[in-house]
Amino acid sequence: MYIPFENLPEESKIWIYPSNRKFSEQEVAAIETDLKLFLDSWDSHGTGLESSYQIKYNRFILLAVNQEVQTASGCSIDKSVQFIQQLEQKYQVDLLDKMNVTYKTGEHIAHKTLLDFKKMAKEKAVSEHTIVFNNLVNSIQEFNDCWEVPAAESWHSRFF
Repeated sequence: MYIPFENLPEESKIWIYPSNRKFSEQEVAAIETDLKLFLDSWDSHGTGLESSYQIKYNRFILLAVNQEVQTASGCSIDKSVQFIQQLEQKYQVDLLDKMNVTYKTGEHIAHKTLLDFKKMAKEKAVSEHTIVFNNLVNSIQEFNDCWEVPAAESWHSRFF
C-alpha cells in the first residue's frame, strides 16, 4: 500500500533506478500515476507492502518498502522489476542497466557508461571531487547520507 515517502522509517529498504535520460514533466506525472497504482497493489505473499516512491531530478525512480511491517520477498521484488521493465518499454528508457554512472556537472546531470566514466577519470575530465550518485545504497538513511557524494567517497573512487 502506498504511503507518503516521508512517512517511511529511515531503515526502509530502497531501490534506485537511474534513467539514461531526463523525463519530461508530462512523463513524470504519468509515471507517478503508474507508481501509485503499482504500490497500492504491491504485496508479499498476499500481504500489502507499506511502500512509497520518489522521482528525483526527473531522472531517478526510487522505490522504498518499510520492512518492519512486511519484508519484500523474492517474488515481490520480481514484481517490482517487472514493473520497472514495463516503464522502460513504455518510456523507451534504460532503468536497469547497472553498468552506467550518473554524476553532476555543475547543475546538469550526466549519464555515461562505466567504461566512458573510467576513461574520463583517466583523462581528468572528472575528478574525485565530482558528485556522483551512489545508486547502491540500501536504505533511506543511506540514501540521505550517501547518495550524492564526491566520487572519492563512493565505489567510484577506484577509478582515481
